[in-house]
Amino acid sequence: MSIIKMLDEFSSENLMNKKSSRRDMFGTLSSFGKKAAIAAVPFGLATNKAKAAAFQDSGNSAVDALQLALTLEYLEAEFYMMALESDVLEGGSRSEIAFMQISKHESAHVDFLISGLEGAGVEPVAKPTFDFTAGGSFDPFNDGDTSMEVSRAQMLALAQAFEDTGVRAYKGQAANLMGTAFLEPALQIHSVEAKHASEIRRIRGLKGWITGNQRGDGMPEATQDVYNGEEVTMQADIDLVGYDYGDSPLVGDKTVAVTQAFDEPMSGETASTIAGLFIVS
Repeated sequence: MSIIKMLDEFSSENLMNKKSSRRDMFGTLSSFGKKAAIAAVPFGLATNKAKAAAFQDSGNSAVDALQLALTLEYLEAEFYMMALESDVLEGGSRSEIAFMQISKHESAHVDFLISGLEGAGVEPVAKPTFDFTAGGSFDPFNDGDTSMEVSRAQMLALAQAFEDTGVRAYKGQAANLMGTAFLEPALQIHSVEAKHASEIRRIRGLKGWITGNQRGDGMPEATQDVYNGEEVTMQADIDLVGYDYGDSPLVGDKTVAVTQAFDEPMSGETASTIAGLFIVS
């Protein structure tokens, strides 16, 4: 079954039908992002030479972690901006309102990471050129012959994949930021990305959390790498499925409950591969 056919089977009956213009929002979003980024930079990071030196001395793993984070934030910020510029989202719908707010957040994340890297004496990676059709496999902005309903379903499916990737990727890079001024703000971004992911999943009619390595109804098979590894049931060498819980409310299918209760980190390599599907240059 093709990716487009899979997405065509996704039901969008929960989406609302009001129409409105979104283009007037862009100047506000850009302004908000820059102001929020300035406010988010840890106090003194851009001017404190000792902190900058400590960051540089932490090794390339910290720099690589932040450059990866910036690349993913570039991708998300560009995606939401293009989504809002399109006519795919229905005016006044829950999805449009969510995209407007998430767009502000992602722009703020981009500006923060650029400001932080420059303040630490590191040149930020340049913004890539993105192709959100992934070479023609998708039409999320309704630029081709795809029906509006299918484009809307694809747009929401891609938003879910990007947000779930971001959540796992930030978690995967936390260890590389230990001992730097960026660990705390990275964790702060991580929790916001998790809120984004939950909201998008619920808009799509799914639960706000991931079960096993299931990608959810309507998600193309190409997104499976986002969810592989989430089926883990061992935490800190404790078998949480085989453990005797006594009178604990953890009853029924323990495997389902355990995989939902813990999210797993994603390696930088996997995150880069997923992002690379949408990067032209």
